[in-house]
Amino acid sequence: MTSARTDRYPDAVTGPAQYLSSLEIDTTTPVLVTGATGYVAGWVVKDLLDAGVTVHAAVRNPDDRRKTAHLRALADAAPGTIEFFAADLLTDGSYDAAMAGCGVVFHTASPFTTDVKDPQKELVDPAVEGTRTVLESADRTESVRRVVLTSSVAAIYTDTVDCANAGGSLTEDDWNTSATLDYEPYNLSKTLAEKKAWEIADAQSRWDLVVVNPSLVIGPPLGPAPTSESFAIVTQLGNGMMALGAPRIKIGVVDVREVAQAHVTAAFTPGASGRHILSAADTDLLEMGKALLPKFGLKRPLPRFPLPIPLLVAVAPLVGRDRRFVRRCSGGPLHLDNTKSREALGISYRPMRESLEEMFAGMLDAGQVKLLR
Repeated sequence: MTSARTDRYPDAVTGPAQYLSSLEIDTTTPVLVTGATGYVAGWVVKDLLDAGVTVHAAVRNPDDRRKTAHLRALADAAPGTIEFFAADLLTDGSYDAAMAGCGVVFHTASPFTTDVKDPQKELVDPAVEGTRTVLESADRTESVRRVVLTSSVAAIYTDTVDCANAGGSLTEDDWNTSATLDYEPYNLSKTLAEKKAWEIADAQSRWDLVVVNPSLVIGPPLGPAPTSESFAIVTQLGNGMMALGAPRIKIGVVDVREVAQAHVTAAFTPGASGRHILSAADTDLLEMGKALLPKFGLKRPLPRFPLPIPLLVAVAPLVGRDRRFVRRCSGGPLHLDNTKSREALGISYRPMRESLEEMFAGMLDAGQVKLLR
């Protein structure tokens, strides 16, 4: 049985995605999904199962039924099948068994948080070494023909100053050069991990690499209580933390279902290549909060006004943000060019408001958005 959150949006969550019928998906060989219990990975697994694929799901602990129950339920309702394998990003060879016989590898596993004490140990090492571990397994596995890597727009830019330096619009040709261990280390981790992936891919010729670079991922969750930065931000919008004002920090957002579509399409489109920016809207935190007002404004203390930049800079460390980032992201415009994803992968983006409403409703059903006292 699916969770209460999936019952709330049966058309959006439980039905097979329409795009699957337009792809020639090979169901004769299994595929590997790393970090299969993750937010994005769950939707990738769902679409693969709906297409009739055998999914090898790599997780930390296959015996933890609480974390895998939603994936097992999806498999029970779909023509595809799922098998679970134990694997660890920092253990060489731990993905070999899960990858055996697979034609495609989806490497989605990577930490997504900004609340860390040791950026090197908690962000950079798992991202870079995990990528190396998985792709070296691909080198050893003769059946692998394509790897689809979940990167991020964080590997393309850090703040709006980077966008201005790129001529006002960021594309797949841009690489993040401003992030450091001391300034937005998450962005550094994604940049170094993707560069490591291209380095390994370019050193061989049997399998090819396709990369997807999503902005902030939003939309309804499948699994229990997701903990990524996306949910932390939406929680802050709805729990009263921003009731007196929200920052106009510029970001891009994209629905998790479009991100899953991009992964699967990238895997089974022969000519797919390179990087792909996935972003539905250039927005900011205040506009995200306002998008929730029509449906939830009477029930939740959502932000209605901008937080002055000087005040935001002053309190930034209290909410885990770097003052430099706040200054650099609260000024100029941000534009993430999604042309390639629309033309090469056929992505059609749904409105931000729809994605946020479904995400927020799912979080309320799960009891994730508790009011501040």
